[in-house]
Amino acid sequence: MERLTFTLPELEPGWVWLTGAGPGDPGLLTLHALNGIRQADVIVHDALVGEDILTLAAPDCEIIYAGKRGGRPSPKQPDISARLVQFARAGKRVLRLKGGDPFVFGRGGEEALALVAAGVPFRVVPGISAGVGGLAHAGIPLTHRETNSAVTFVTGHGATGDIPDGIDWPSLAKGSPVLVIYMAIKHLGTIRDLLTAGGRRPDEPVAIVSKASLPDERVLETTLGGCVEDIAESGLEPPAMVVIGDVVRMRAGLDWAGALAGKILDPDPLGTRNTRDAG
Repeated sequence: MERLTFTLPELEPGWVWLTGAGPGDPGLLTLHALNGIRQADVIVHDALVGEDILTLAAPDCEIIYAGKRGGRPSPKQPDISARLVQFARAGKRVLRLKGGDPFVFGRGGEEALALVAAGVPFRVVPGISAGVGGLAHAGIPLTHRETNSAVTFVTGHGATGDIPDGIDWPSLAKGSPVLVIYMAIKHLGTIRDLLTAGGRRPDEPVAIVSKASLPDERVLETTLGGCVEDIAESGLEPPAMVVIGDVVRMRAGLDWAGALAGKILDPDPLGTRNTRDAG
């Protein structure tokens, strides 16, 4: 790699950097994230940050697991925020490392406000969210001119562990051509029923992407009507992203990783080439 022609910031003692680690592949870390990882005295990380990323830290860096997984014992959010404050007040250079982007269903805003309340200086280091970079890695574009001009990001898992109360599923069913749903596997049957009741087609394409961007990434292509049963049959488990919409069909032409393994890509996955050429 060529020498950088710009200066990266210093992670100073007493500061906390709320940092996104991207969808999983260490190569998808931002320069700011890598810079922070290498400087940190303490890294507090969640369950979606892999060992390949943590090994980039300094040998004397203290690595602390603060992951949350549904149905398993997990640290409480106030306790995590309190530890960040504690380390910062002790003069440590603190990196709070989260999978994806800290401000996309990552509770980074809550932790930042706790730091504000405690008078602790912080920096936000954005990361590539799995709902964007993870799907792109799997060969699924979030937008395509022939399929959609809008996309909606939703979580399928609220603070109580159930589907969030504030989501208007009938309106999403009618108004959003592409839905990207985080943490949806547990409640996907209910979500499917809400969307089909709102008018979505049972044969609408759906993809479930597990362990996005990692060597053991798995992609299940199915339909809205059959997704729950197909997931059960496949044995696919969380963490996984769910994308609903005709953009899933584009994967037949854009699965670049599959092409490396010999898959033949379709240059006209939507079957619209003749129409485009005529226009």
